[in-house]
Parts: sequence; C-alpha cells; structure tokens
Amino acid sequence: MNEFATQSPYPMIPFEQAMAIVWQHVGPLAPRRVPLDDALGLVLAQEVCAEGPHPPFAASTMDGYAVRAADGVAPRRVLAEQEAGRVLAVALEPGTCVRIMTGAPLPAGADAVIPVELTQESEGWMQAQASIEPVRNVRPIGADLAAGQRVLPADTTLGPAEIGLLASLGVAEPLVYPRPRVAILATGDELVGQGQPLAPGQIRDSNSYVLAAAIRGIGCQPLRLPRIADTRDALRQAILAALPEADLVLTTGGVSMGTRDLVKPVLEELGTVHFGRVAIQPGKPLTFATVQGTPVLGLPGNPVSTLVGFEMVVRPMLREMANVRARHRPEREVRLRQPVRHDPERLEFQRARLQYQEGEWWAVTTGSQLSSRLMSLVGANALLCIPQGVGNLPEGVQVRAILIHEPESEEMPGLYDG
Repeated sequence: MNEFATQSPYPMIPFEQAMAIVWQHVGPLAPRRVPLDDALGLVLAQEVCAEGPHPPFAASTMDGYAVRAADGVAPRRVLAEQEAGRVLAVALEPGTCVRIMTGAPLPAGADAVIPVELTQESEGWMQAQASIEPVRNVRPIGADLAAGQRVLPADTTLGPAEIGLLASLGVAEPLVYPRPRVAILATGDELVGQGQPLAPGQIRDSNSYVLAAAIRGIGCQPLRLPRIADTRDALRQAILAALPEADLVLTTGGVSMGTRDLVKPVLEELGTVHFGRVAIQPGKPLTFATVQGTPVLGLPGNPVSTLVGFEMVVRPMLREMANVRARHRPEREVRLRQPVRHDPERLEFQRARLQYQEGEWWAVTTGSQLSSRLMSLVGANALLCIPQGVGNLPEGVQVRAILIHEPESEEMPGLYDG
C-alpha cells in the first residue's frame, strides 16, 4: 500500500457490512477456571450440578430446643446444647430435648424444633408453652438442592447469588469465559501524558484514558500502553509486543490519509486488513485487521470518534468475546425537537439528550457535533441514528435512538444484522 496516496485503496463500506466482517473473526474466548473471587460478571462455560444434597443434614431454622413432637407439652429434660458446626453424640429419648442453635444439625431422635421464645427452662428442664407438629422449624436433608440437581446452566452470568451458590457447593474455581484483555495503543507525536508540560503544538492524551475507563466499566481488563511515536518501527514493535498480552488490540489515531497515518500500512505488513473505511460519522477511517489471529481495531484519533467507536463496535466485540448474550444497547423511536443537519453520504451517530414530554420521547442534540468535541458526549444519554441516504431533517421527524446508558439486551438492532 502506498502511504502517500491521495485516494484511499479501501472502499467505504456500510456499517452493517463492517460488523458482519467483524463477527466472522471474533468469537468467545477459550474457557478457563478462575478463582471464585474473580468470577463476578463472568459467564459459565459448563453447567454446575450438586454432587450431594444440600443441606447434607437436617438442620434447625430457629434458636430453640430440638424435641420429639410426640412428647406434646410435657416437661423435657435438657440433655445438652447443640451448636452449629459440630455433631453431638446424643440421641433423644421420650421426655428429653437438646438446646439447639440456628443452622445446627438435629440430634438423633429429634423431629422438630420449638422456638426459644415459646419455652421456659429451669434447673435442667424445659417447659413448652404449646405442642408442635413434626418437621416444624426444621430444614430437611436436600431441602435446598437435591443430589444431582442442575444448579446453574451453562451460559449463566455470575452475579452475587450465583457466586453464593457456587461457594456453598465448594466450586472454588468455576469454568468460565474469561475477561477479555484489551491493549490500548495511542499514536501521535503530538500527544503528551499527564503531568508533563505541553510544548507548542502538543495536546494531552485523552483517548487512552477514555478507552481504559470504558473497558474497565464493562468488566474487561485494559492495558494502557505508553504513547507510540509516529514511525513504522515504533508502531510495528508496539503491536507485536501487545499481541501476546491481549485478546483485542485497540489503536487510536493514525488511520487517516496523512503521511504519518501509519496504522493501516503497518497492519498490512503484519496481518490482514479486512476493512479500512466505514460509511459512518464520526469514525469513517475505522480499520479492522487480524494479526497472528488476534483482532486489531484502529480507531480514529478524534475523542468523539474513539468513544462512539467503542460504544458501537468495541463494546459488542468484547461482549462476544466474553460470551455475554446481552451485548447491544436498546433502541427507541424518538422525535426531533429541532432541525438536524446531516450529510447523506454516511450513517451518523449524533449525540443527544432524550426527554419524555406530551406522551412521547423527544431528542435534543448536545450542540456542535464535531468529532473533536468530547463535550458533545457529556450529558448525552442517546446516539441518534441518522441513516445514510437521508439529508437534513426537520423538527418533529422520527428517528431511532440508541440508549447509551441503558443495560444491554439480547435483541440485535438492525444496524448489526448485516
């Protein structure tokens, strides 16, 4: 590829086609076992069954006295005290009982528990205020789980309750789809890190922080690497060094048509570039490649392009890698509260705020939609999808809105079903 060409050799393809290509090369990561403390939010790769009944013994659900229900209300001699976590070598005979704690195993011969507040004890004898029926205040063997019962099916996302179930079954290292590791490579001689002085013509690196925060926010592992100088060797070495450490490599900047936009030519050298331009705004130079089997996504350097690219492309990719079925933000039909200017050449994602008024949802854009204006995303709760082939839109027209602060769902929007 000629890096000084005035015309891009990459055709500008529709967003749907670009995502169809992505899905051909991205799939769930190989499952592995992880410690239970690290499993929150991950997806099980196999079903989990109870090896034995749970609880494995009949247990008291109350602090009170373990008794024989057939003894009625007659006074009972207190033989001992049964604590949780151990088993007494004692068996109840008619007219006897055992003081017992919540969760403790029932002693042999007992079939019910009288709550302590319904009793009186004096000089080693317990007097019940009322009789009790068998199995009252007792959790039988297998009351929670039967032996062999399927507890959690494969593809279950592990939340606190699921983690608790696994812990109760002694599953210390469940087999799960791991958290994707994402290497972030910010390119550009003009970029300066935090805490360093700015020379004329320089700007602070924000994109790597944006991406790291977004990646961390969905439970994945970001690896934010040092800034990459605008040379072939530096970029080549950085990509090759990142590959063994990452399941996905993200670059920001260097994907346009300038003489220092080297991401595409370097990716051509190292692997296969599957597309290099997409008919979207912001983000036309979006580039997707595979290098040594690892997907590499080249995001434009403008901050809004980076964050919108993460929302629309990277987020679903990472959900796919983690085998999370809910990977797409929900959509809603809304009306424009104001006219919207639009270039019909590309699908555009305009940043907006939605409000419910007069029985309908209305959208107001967040001002200037320049790709460099990160403020256009601050306070936005939606991306308006202004379709390709449509020009400027008047007030009151209905458009689709992607709800960027709502939880993902399993339903795939039409944008992704190419």
